[in-house]
Amino acid sequence: MRDFTLNILKSLLGELIKANFRFVTFAEYLQDPYKKERTIILRHDVDKNPLQSLRTAEMENELGIKGTYYFRVVKNELPRETIGHIAKMGHEIGYHYDDLNDARGGEENALELFKKNLAKLREVAPVKTACMHGSPLSRYDNRELWKNFDYHELGILGEPYFDIDFNEVLYLTDTGRRWDGERVSIRDKVVSSEKLVVSSKKKETANKLKLHSTMDIIEALENDLLPDKIMLTIHPQRWTDNVLLWTRELVWQNIKNVIKFQKVSKMAKSKNQNGK
Repeated sequence: MRDFTLNILKSLLGELIKANFRFVTFAEYLQDPYKKERTIILRHDVDKNPLQSLRTAEMENELGIKGTYYFRVVKNELPRETIGHIAKMGHEIGYHYDDLNDARGGEENALELFKKNLAKLREVAPVKTACMHGSPLSRYDNRELWKNFDYHELGILGEPYFDIDFNEVLYLTDTGRRWDGERVSIRDKVVSSEKLVVSSKKKETANKLKLHSTMDIIEALENDLLPDKIMLTIHPQRWTDNVLLWTRELVWQNIKNVIKFQKVSKMAKSKNQNGK
């Protein structure tokens, strides 16, 4: 069975529903973390191909669930019609900001860009949360914008990398077109506790699980090995039943993974040398 198709994504979401997980947007989680419920914070990073995000949004709507869709402003343009359709289904729209990178590290300029792009996105739909774009080939980490500024002052309730306790929430992301892509991820990763709780009936911890494919997640779910709180991050352009698009995404992602792995290795080597 081919992974990263809409059919396999639908199967994963369906199994989570059967396991009595409640799907929430990131804004909903911030306002009420559902401490007594099994919870999926369903997140989508729309890096490219916005129309594909419409397909995942429609599928999720058919399943009766909703999540958060983070959209970028690229070259001062937005896929307004797509965003409008997704918002009407009840999904949350968030800002996928890349402003420090676009401003080439200039913090004041980056903040002004953030404000401008946020206002543009809010013309289409309410925006309560924001999430950085990883920009893996850039020297700038967009999260550094908040060293000297406060996004709460702009009406932003939260940013996942700052406002989720990943000692309590398992982070699952399809970065690298796999679910164990830490080795090829520059910034889309978190530090979580090895004591992250899974089922009280099991001795395994979430960090020991080998989750490479989507079927691995489904199998872990069937064996009650997943914790009760999960942030599930999806890049919609990766999930398609179209063989041509699926193959193109596979080839391009493999090329990117090689480049990112080399960069991660270089960063680790530099860190080790500086630490000596």
